[in-house]
Amino acid sequence: MKILHVISSLNLEGGGPAQGVRNLTSYYAEFGASATVLSMDEPGENLGNISHLNNVICIGAGKGVFSYHPHLIDKIKEIANEFDAVVVHGLWQYHGYATFKALQNLTVPYYVFPHGMLDPYFKKEYPLKHLKKYLFWLLAQHSVLKHAKAVLFTCEEEKLLAKQSFWPYSVTSVVVNYGTTLTDISTQATAEDFFTNYPELRGKEILLFLSRIHQKKGCDLLIQALSEVVNLNPNIHLVMAGPDQTGWKKDLITLAQTLKVDDKITWTGMLKDKLKWGAIKAADVFVLPSHQENFGISVAEALALGTPVLVSNKVNIWREIVAMNAGIVENDTLEGTTKLLTKWIGYKEEDKTLFKQQSLACFKEKFDIKQASKNLLQQIKSDIQHD
Repeated sequence: MKILHVISSLNLEGGGPAQGVRNLTSYYAEFGASATVLSMDEPGENLGNISHLNNVICIGAGKGVFSYHPHLIDKIKEIANEFDAVVVHGLWQYHGYATFKALQNLTVPYYVFPHGMLDPYFKKEYPLKHLKKYLFWLLAQHSVLKHAKAVLFTCEEEKLLAKQSFWPYSVTSVVVNYGTTLTDISTQATAEDFFTNYPELRGKEILLFLSRIHQKKGCDLLIQALSEVVNLNPNIHLVMAGPDQTGWKKDLITLAQTLKVDDKITWTGMLKDKLKWGAIKAADVFVLPSHQENFGISVAEALALGTPVLVSNKVNIWREIVAMNAGIVENDTLEGTTKLLTKWIGYKEEDKTLFKQQSLACFKEKFDIKQASKNLLQQIKSDIQHD
């Protein structure tokens, strides 16, 4: 089968969907399929290692917050019949609507991955933006989902939450799961790759935050919680790794200085390749106290390397983590985040070793992207056979 994936950008700084597309398609060849990606990146832009993809078509950036591109519909129409199906990644931008319009009179089915963008968190946290989205929902977005062959969810929690944000809501829902994969770079990397760049962190008990520096991620809660527990273990050190997309980092640094824990935090910016995987291997535990996280690819990546995770119960895969004893889960509050750190610090070494073992088991059973890739292709194949 030949599958076309349509996404606003494959640039990894844009967050999880770009990494998700790479991971999801990495096993296509093993299942007799190939993937082409159509994105609104600039032609010639450095998008990293995407050699497993059959082709990447970059048509250039769209305009405005909607990312409108005048040639996108025509481009999809032009190439659609070369594929067995189209998979759209993300909502609220033009590429989804363009796919819907382009395929209206064609027989090629399309699917939509919301990537958590129907989570009711956004309705509560950003009511004005929600009103704007509601207008777009009524004008276009609901039609895009309603006419999709299926709307694809990464876990049961996401599927259930999606029903709470907008009305009308009439979609064909399918849970195909999600996850990540271990690349050659991830397996070859060592903790030394990280310590070579940050030698002052050797011997520290490292808490690793590896995500965007964004209000949604609970970064402020993490810094405040660190100040509450630092006396319990003076050797702990927080590594804040991720791009600062909103300019919030300077306020967080000020917060750390005010709480007198700035010397307990290292800000690395976005980590890539061996440096990123080395950081995960160097870390004693991964921390993500998010207020909303559809899946959390970085969480799955940590588990894949046997690094336990401390997450909030707003990370949608928290139930699987608890069931497999692969980490600790608490509320996305200061009290909850402080409990995460306090509990971890209080565990004996043999308990922490057990968490590490269970982390790897959790990944293999729940979050290996190979199974998610197989599920998606089987869903598409089944739909084609029954049409």
